[in-house]
Parts: sequence; structure tokens; C-alpha cells
Amino acid sequence: MQMRESSEDYLEAIFILRERNGTVRAVNVAEELSFSKASVSIAMKKLRENGYVSLDEDGFLLLTPAGETVAARVYQRHKVLTDFFVSLGVDPAVAARDACKVEHDLSQETFDKLLIHAQQNIKGE
Repeated sequence: MQMRESSEDYLEAIFILRERNGTVRAVNVAEELSFSKASVSIAMKKLRENGYVSLDEDGFLLLTPAGETVAARVYQRHKVLTDFFVSLGVDPAVAARDACKVEHDLSQETFDKLLIHAQQNIKGE
């Protein structure tokens, strides 16, 4: 199933917030992404209905195995692309913003080749 960019951003935010704080509520996602609580609530409902997110008994957001897979993939892409752009001399803040734009649209083949290239150049330094 093709996932929308915004859904990937929500899953990535949950992933990052969980790593940072241990637990995640919808309000944390709203603050992280600078979205309204209502928008996040609607998105979380759709992600729950599609099997990417669940809620525990205390109201914390949990990534399902499918959600974890998507979130980890998007986060890895974000980190690799940011690091690659910084290695080219791009300001870190600009690199992070650009990586966020590119991470969703890059084919897996292109990403894999970029990753190999970046790893070879790091080793070759």
C-alpha cells in the first residue's frame, strides 16, 4: 500500500518521540510537528484504522509492527540524507529540512546507491 507523506511524517515523529521520551501521546506529536491537536487526532484515527498505530490502556501511542517498519525506514532515510547533505557542505539545518522533503520521494534503488556511495566516501576519507 502506498502511504501518504504526511502519514510517514506522523509515524516518524512517533518513532523519534518514543526514542527521546519513552512514551508518546498525540499531544506530543502535535507539538513536535507544530500541527493542531485536532489534525493529529484525525490522523491517528486513520493510522489506527490502517493498522500502523495502536493505543495502550493509558492512552499512549504505540507503533504496530507495520508502523514500526515504515517509521524506521523513513527515519533511517532522514538521517542518511541529512548526513550526506552535510558532508557536501550544506548547513545542518538546511540539510535536515531538505532531507525531510527528499526522504519520501526517493526510490529504494536510488537510496541504496546513495547509501553505498556515502559509506565508501566516509571510509575513503
